[in-house]
Amino acid sequence: MGKAALPMASAASAILGPLLRSGLVVAPGQGLVPAPLELVVAEHPHPGEGSIRAGREALSLARQTATDERLLVLLSGGASALLAAPAAGLTLEDKRQTSAQLLRAGASIHELNTVRKQLSAIKGGRLALASPSVVHTLALSDVVGDDLSVIGSGPTVADRSTRADAVAVLKRFGGAAEYPAPVLAFLGQAEDETAAEAARAYAVGRGDTARILGGRREAMQGAAGQARAFGYRAAVLEEPVVGEARAAGKAVIETALAVGRGARPCCVISSGETTVTVNGSGRGGRNQELALAAVDGLAAEPGVALASIGTDGIDGPTDAAGALADSSTASRAAAAGLAPEAFLRENDAYHFFAALGDLVITGPTGTNVGDLQVVLLA
Repeated sequence: MGKAALPMASAASAILGPLLRSGLVVAPGQGLVPAPLELVVAEHPHPGEGSIRAGREALSLARQTATDERLLVLLSGGASALLAAPAAGLTLEDKRQTSAQLLRAGASIHELNTVRKQLSAIKGGRLALASPSVVHTLALSDVVGDDLSVIGSGPTVADRSTRADAVAVLKRFGGAAEYPAPVLAFLGQAEDETAAEAARAYAVGRGDTARILGGRREAMQGAAGQARAFGYRAAVLEEPVVGEARAAGKAVIETALAVGRGARPCCVISSGETTVTVNGSGRGGRNQELALAAVDGLAAEPGVALASIGTDGIDGPTDAAGALADSSTASRAAAAGLAPEAFLRENDAYHFFAALGDLVITGPTGTNVGDLQVVLLA
């Protein structure tokens, strides 16, 4: 399940062969899946009817796994929306409205998934608890810190957050007036902590496992190897790029200039996941907004270029993976009558870069390990 579901399923099928009895692939688009797997196309970034079907079939598959079998879960980012099973008393629309408001308000993936897990009958370890067999989870991480309980909202990993934690997130991003009344009522109910702890211990006691297969570090190392092949000195920055995208854009350029001082040509590579607080009515994604915020700073730096892209090929609700900006962007924009600060104010990075021909459009890549920033200093 997730944005990398199709290639992960193909690889697992090739390795397991006849050992694979049945399975489910939950992905955001059509593709070929090997027998005996079944494909369910679900919705992203907001769950839909396909997500509900996927959640129902995933729980059914888990329950039908025999005690002498193993349930293998291949998890990647995007599964939170693709796999939906609202908790008792809640509707899909309740969850959609809640997630949409949190995204608009700039909540991080950790904060968003804290709420999602509490409103779900499948997330926060509940998929694993539905299975009588041992559960093994292999994940591609799209979250900073590689917390398995956050990736895809942790359907097979014990949840340490509480309803009180979820309420605190809602208060931080808009307050009660912004969220559906059934959600507030559900989260206001007392939680049976004894039962929750017993459920977590059950999964641990039977030998469930979960591990990370890859994440943003592998993406950076891959980019560094390609940069070296092109003749650049490559510098990989371990510190994740987080926070508001418009602040991160300026910081990424400042850091790259410091790292590459006196050692050009240089390629400075970073990664992470920023957030966008939506105040305007434009179109874009966090990578496009990061690149737009860097335009003014790049104008004074000849021979410097930045690319910020989502490794899944999807940046926000757009068809772009991200955008390019360099030392010529500001002057080209001025010649076209485009004011970067006006587009930034409207959260409209997509139309700014589209007008200049500087969007990066790859289509879905079949993986998802966060965002990548590449700065070239000639």
